Amino acid sequence: MNAKADVMTAVHGAEALRAVLFGPEEGELHAPWRTLLSAPAFRHDHGMSGAEHLEWVYSRVRLLNEAIEDPLALVRDPVRLACLHEWLAFVDPTLSGVSTIHYNLFLGSLTAQAACDRDLRPYVDMRQLGTFLLTEVAHGHDAAALETTAVYDRATDSFTLNTPNAGAQKFLANTSAVGGPKTGLVGARLLVEGQDQGIFLFLVPLTDGRGALPGVRVRRLPARLGSAHDHCLTSFDRVQVPREAMLGGAHGRITGDGVFASEVPERRRRFMTSIDRIMTGRICLIAGTVGAARAGLTMAVRYGRNRHITGLTESSRLAVFDLRSHHGPLVEAIATVYAMNMLYREAARRWSERDRSDQTALGQAARFVSVAKAWITWQSRGVGAQVRERCGAQGLLVNNGIVQHLMVTEGVITAEGDNQAIMVQAATELLLAHRPAAAAVRARGRGLADADFMGELLAAAEGIWLDRAQAARRAAPAEALARRNHAMGPALRAVDVYGHRIAAGALADAVAAMPAGPDRELLEDLLRLFALRGVAAHSGDLLCRGFLTGEQVEELPVLMEGLLARLAGQAEVLVEAFAVPEEFFEGIPIASANYIAAYDDPEGPWHRAEPVAP
Repeated sequence: MNAKADVMTAVHGAEALRAVLFGPEEGELHAPWRTLLSAPAFRHDHGMSGAEHLEWVYSRVRLLNEAIEDPLALVRDPVRLACLHEWLAFVDPTLSGVSTIHYNLFLGSLTAQAACDRDLRPYVDMRQLGTFLLTEVAHGHDAAALETTAVYDRATDSFTLNTPNAGAQKFLANTSAVGGPKTGLVGARLLVEGQDQGIFLFLVPLTDGRGALPGVRVRRLPARLGSAHDHCLTSFDRVQVPREAMLGGAHGRITGDGVFASEVPERRRRFMTSIDRIMTGRICLIAGTVGAARAGLTMAVRYGRNRHITGLTESSRLAVFDLRSHHGPLVEAIATVYAMNMLYREAARRWSERDRSDQTALGQAARFVSVAKAWITWQSRGVGAQVRERCGAQGLLVNNGIVQHLMVTEGVITAEGDNQAIMVQAATELLLAHRPAAAAVRARGRGLADADFMGELLAAAEGIWLDRAQAARRAAPAEALARRNHAMGPALRAVDVYGHRIAAGALADAVAAMPAGPDRELLEDLLRLFALRGVAAHSGDLLCRGFLTGEQVEELPVLMEGLLARLAGQAEVLVEAFAVPEEFFEGIPIASANYIAAYDDPEGPWHRAEPVAP
């Protein structure tokens, strides 16, 4: 009777936590993608060559497109588009990348800025696959300095695209002939009568499925570990496109009279308007990162339960997961992924509900999304490393999929804005807005189990590092670069705490929305573990400033150990809530209860009828 009650409690707990992770619209936003991507057509052979895998990817992206009722409606809904990536990234990271480029960067930009009479049918039905060419060899995060030019000629009412030097070659775009005809949105500097009007996007046919079109030069880059993506170098030699190729609007356009007109005087703002879909791209990237982390942890917990080793005596056996040294890092990773999940949801919500007319609010939403992207993808690197290590040598094998996702995470850390550059920008903004305040947190009479207290402590740690950054800036030589460099170290520490704080806040909001009961208590324990880890990292500073007492600092590791012990017993419930379809694990040995069967040898001596001599 008790065992049955325990099972029922576990099922109820997983369902309650699943509702928190995916929200009330799970059936509408997630179930269709889970069902679609569970089909056998989306399982691939890990033994395929890179070329075979790439062909598989492009055939499957078209299969995916056939199943989407209205691709244009999808790209106009950033939340639904991001939900697709939560499930797609674990199925195949390269397929997820190609889909992100076509739907978000290409079609998304076209629908936002294209003229109403532009025929989008070739791109909607994927007769032409879309790609996006912004980054250049010499220009990544400083894309506003792009050197590719688009010169407008009033006599022909057209633009001529040129690549002036090696550093201006477009870098990493999937512009090879593999996958059929491709059209790109090319970021180029618009020159009108010799005047530089800033960076705009231009719709440019690139390949016909057999090779590059006249004036377009495409060269494959070396293979990237963990990805079959056809990354290329692309350059333009007097490629002419009509006036309609420019994606213009209020931020800039060529009138029927051949005159450049813009309601936005600053070239920087024109550029940011042109690449507006980069922010939605960041949300899609973190969605995929979160989804892959959920699936990876599900596998790792299963394997830990299925892998048995010699116990405390030579004659005993125990699951490796029973060891604190094994389950401790995984439980901490689970807490981190719950926080990542809720922070991602909050970032997607803020961006989808942003007020485009309020530049201050728009900037705050962009900073929130950007920090979420950097913080989540960096955390995913740590989670992936723990999954790999806890799975031992099995985690190194390609057919278990773990190492591929580790390498893909490295790519995501750089894509859509390098994490370090994003955090530098965010740190600068936080530093400029920071005003030192008198200590408002009081340690006496507060308990470390108090989530509000934990939030206040994280905010205090953030403030300490911002204070240090301001002090370092004042103490630096007057030269601008020296002042920036002196302040940046502590400012980056501050923005890292900020990321941890807003993640804890998003998880705390989820806890607060749950009804009282064991399910809420379980999520509260996860929140405490996650928040305490952040506080522990700055406990010395918090003690010195009077935000913590000596007794509380001593109590921190004891509380964290107690939480690890309680949560380890609920690990299966916590990962069951991730709702990863069983079909996703087909062909992955480590996900099977009998993983040894994947290595069985029909010709092995153990299959003989007669016993093998000892």
